[in-house]
Amino acid sequence: MRISELAAILLILAVIVTIYGAELVFLASRIYSRKRLPVFYSRPFLVIHVLAVAGILCFIEGFFIEPRWIEVTRIGLETDKLKNTSIRIVQFSDTHCETKVRNEQKLVEIVNSLKPDVIVFTGDSLNTPKALPLLKETLSRMNAPLGKFAVRGNFDTHYWRNLDLFSQTGFKELNAESAEITKDGETFCMTGFNVGAAGDFEKTLKRIPVEKYSILLYHYSDLAESLQGLSVDLYLSGHTHGGQVRLPFYGAPVTLSHFGKKYEMGLYTIDQTKLYVNRGIGLENSPAPKVRFLCRPEITVFDIHPKGK
Repeated sequence: MRISELAAILLILAVIVTIYGAELVFLASRIYSRKRLPVFYSRPFLVIHVLAVAGILCFIEGFFIEPRWIEVTRIGLETDKLKNTSIRIVQFSDTHCETKVRNEQKLVEIVNSLKPDVIVFTGDSLNTPKALPLLKETLSRMNAPLGKFAVRGNFDTHYWRNLDLFSQTGFKELNAESAEITKDGETFCMTGFNVGAAGDFEKTLKRIPVEKYSILLYHYSDLAESLQGLSVDLYLSGHTHGGQVRLPFYGAPVTLSHFGKKYEMGLYTIDQTKLYVNRGIGLENSPAPKVRFLCRPEITVFDIHPKGK
């Protein structure tokens, strides 16, 4: 975690403690004062009351509503590397499955309703190994005629390295390897790296013909500024959760990204490459708060068309 992110967390906690500490002082004065003070006896305390109530409402929204309110983001892209066909790719990331079902059923229904050509998962599958059956059931029920592909995130490689995450799900794990996918006689490439396996990414990416549309899957956005001269048209990542909790006018206080807030969520253009940072489906494991605020879970749809069509 960056010093700036730690400072942001401490500042937010200080504000929360100040607001609710002042509210407790007011309530104590109401209880123990001989003179029964009016509920709103000064403008400063009126502000404190409003902020305290707003904070409670935001917590209710962030805990009970937003984590289960999946948003579908649609991105249209043009390329001169496709001539007569279009591709629909659906991305989801950071499921962080637990033993209790949260978004898994909705995820399957939404993904299948989008009728993708290809489905990609960009890592961080589980918060506990006990959720492996739920993960596999979820992944196996997704349908894509041209293939389903996955890479492992930091949770998957640091904690679940020895777990078989993707067998019998129809997902092919891409680890420092590429797959060629053909639709209507035109071929495009899908390349993936597990976290910890991208040290020699240039060697793998240099094998991709420059005339073929090329998609890179990697959980982190860390490679975003190191792809000059390599054939990567679309780079799909996750990891940041968009911050999971976002502040108005500021965005994510914490991203745990190599780039900090620079690529915290959404679509970016870096030289010849489009980078997309998906907000993820699930929630970070404890002790992180199990909330989302101004940062709904996300499924992303990429419709890639020939230029001018």
